[in-house]
Amino acid sequence: MAEVIMYKKNPCPYCDRAKSLFERKKIPFQEIDLTDRMDELHKIKEQWGWKTVPIIVINGKLIGGYTDLKALEESGELDKLVQS
Repeated sequence: MAEVIMYKKNPCPYCDRAKSLFERKKIPFQEIDLTDRMDELHKIKEQWGWKTVPIIVINGKLIGGYTDLKALEESGELDKLVQS
């Protein structure tokens, strides 16, 4: 199974939707809550070149945010990614 990491902060409805999608599909993931660690969140955003949360990474590759995750799920590509 792939290593799936989601960086998030609260409140974040898109983070909640991504979490629900992972749970519904029974995809194990690591949730890193940076709500009270804004300096660390800024570093993560710079590291991945992504400006919003969630920041979703699968096997060390930036997937993007919830919209990108949902598009992968709808195309059937998400299952392939997490099986690798």
